[in-house]
Amino acid sequence: MNNNTQKAFLEQILNSNANAKNNTKSNKAKANTYEINTPLGTVIVIADIKHAYFLAFKDQENIENKIKTLIKKTNFTITIEKNSIISLIEEELNQYFKGKLTKFTTPIYMIGSNFQKQVWAALLKTSYGQTQSYLEIANSLNLPQHSRAVAKANASNLLSIIIPCHRIINNNNKLGGYAGGIERKKYLIEKEKEIVAKNYL
Repeated sequence: MNNNTQKAFLEQILNSNANAKNNTKSNKAKANTYEINTPLGTVIVIADIKHAYFLAFKDQENIENKIKTLIKKTNFTITIEKNSIISLIEEELNQYFKGKLTKFTTPIYMIGSNFQKQVWAALLKTSYGQTQSYLEIANSLNLPQHSRAVAKANASNLLSIIIPCHRIINNNNKLGGYAGGIERKKYLIEKEKEIVAKNYL
């Protein structure tokens, strides 16, 4: 990884946010951000010393806006360096992609509406190697008429892979969308199913 390239990209986002009118230096919490390489590409992580708040593929759509929104909601001052939570995520991602980890233990903090948090909590209950439809998630929340709202909340997930939005598919069993790209979603689903099948042999 080229550290200079990494810093340039992250600093561009952070400096843009620092110039926003609502940005102040008082009462700011501290957090860290860092890039982590994975077999599917680079992800950006934001975490403080207690929780992970953000994990997304660097090249996904609207990543800059998502980071800026997160900073606005948390009032974070962000430094580009690793901390203990980012190091834990890096290790768990490494184990996950090797097929040796099926459930993340990294502590997370969800930033969103009450409905979004309900949906994301339901996603966390979707087992490794399994998929559910947006309708099935809506039914689990006793909101059978709100599968589209579930899909929208799914797309707003700020903690990709850790909160497994890739396991949620369309009601017609087609893959549906994925902020990180449909090919990545396909890979993650197939990889998990392959690991589960091997373990049952």
